[in-house]
Amino acid sequence: VQLQASGGGLVQAGGSLRLSCTASGSIFSMNAMAWYRQHPGKQRELVAVMSSGGFIHYLDSVKGRFTISGDNAKNTVYLQMNSLKPEDTAVYYCKATVTVEGATLDRYEDDYWGQGTQVTVSS
Repeated sequence: VQLQASGGGLVQAGGSLRLSCTASGSIFSMNAMAWYRQHPGKQRELVAVMSSGGFIHYLDSVKGRFTISGDNAKNTVYLQMNSLKPEDTAVYYCKATVTVEGATLDRYEDDYWGQGTQVTVSS
């Protein structure tokens, strides 16, 4: 399974960006998809997560500004980021919890990460 993230960039404070992350491979089901971010010198933190059952959770500091959504048909998750602040500057990573179907039709669940996309918000 591979995850391809895109959509990062440079934006002024108050602006918006939309991140996308598409999963491909031997996917039986997408169980959850999430966005994390990592500030320089700090641990990666969960920004938003969405499960196939409809559970959604946001980091407190992004509530009301960020929206996570998904397109099951495309195995894609989005993160719409509005009212961006300089403190949102970080590398953003997507993660998918996937049930994989192997060549012998065995199935197992595992986590997969995208490559990271830089978001820079200037003041």
